[in-house]
Amino acid sequence: MEPNKKGLMRWAWLLVSAVLAASLISVAGMTFHDVVHSTIPTAPGGWVLRFDDDFSGPAGSLPDRSKWRFDLGQRYPGGPPHWGTLEVETYTADPANISLDGHGHLLITPRRDAEGNWTSARIESNRDDFKAPEGGVLRIEARIQIPAVTGAAAQGYWPAFWALGAPYRSSVEWPQMGEFDIMESINGSNGVWGTLHCGIYPLGPCHEPRGIAAKLICPGVGCQAAFHIYTFEWDRSVAPAELRWYVDGHPLNRVVQDQLPQDTWDDMTSHGGYFLLLNVAMGGGFADTLAGFHTPSPATEPGHPMIVDYVAVWTRDGGSQAPFPLWRSAMKGNAQSVNGL
Repeated sequence: MEPNKKGLMRWAWLLVSAVLAASLISVAGMTFHDVVHSTIPTAPGGWVLRFDDDFSGPAGSLPDRSKWRFDLGQRYPGGPPHWGTLEVETYTADPANISLDGHGHLLITPRRDAEGNWTSARIESNRDDFKAPEGGVLRIEARIQIPAVTGAAAQGYWPAFWALGAPYRSSVEWPQMGEFDIMESINGSNGVWGTLHCGIYPLGPCHEPRGIAAKLICPGVGCQAAFHIYTFEWDRSVAPAELRWYVDGHPLNRVVQDQLPQDTWDDMTSHGGYFLLLNVAMGGGFADTLAGFHTPSPATEPGHPMIVDYVAVWTRDGGSQAPFPLWRSAMKGNAQSVNGL
């Protein structure tokens, strides 16, 4: 080969290698998260976008009120105190606790005042009709960086992305109507939980209050160090139907219809649908149990936000068989089925 062609070939190979390396880094680790706002993925044919928010808007503004409502205080009106979980914060609509950053992200930030009182934020989608169509699939997804804090400074942090059955808004007893915890992280550990709550409390077929749960160490880069994509699918295109959880396409948890009594499954799937929630709780039974002491502690650091890049919901009807690409979905990851705490 002539010298100039060798040089051109070497240059081209180096360029391709650099592009491939950058792609692998950005996909596997999302290391560009500090500056990049991702667009909501374009679904393949057969999928319909039902809801989305990319949190565009001026810095310091609140999330879109046409899409989201605020939970305030320490309980639902008429509901159990401390949201039924023993968490200690008071939820507010203060931009210090919840606001857009002006770069396409939502920040939910726990704060502690001089008297030691904690505040944070929790929002729900106004829509509560998200469900899998007959013979089809529901897909709920968010790209999130959980609070970047670990160790003693993280004790009590409990960020979450989840969905509750619409009947809860009309005072149906929890957890009969169903709860899909798509992502929960506790006390700054490098792992996230995916959990189904259902049936009766206590105990029942979902072992309440623990639920049917699994934990996954975040693939690639640690949970607190980067954005990860948290996905939940309710699949009625297969028999028996399935509920599936993923982190960056890695399987986290899976519940099959015939694992549960038929009446339990019907209670959580036959109503009008689900609404979405985003929040950062502080303390509570889950955090206390895993820590082995009451949280948050005096060493817990306030001011570390959960950063949400986008939230989206799609459905695929029974006439389409097009799968939604899950990168690296064939890999098993490091999921641990725990069936409780």
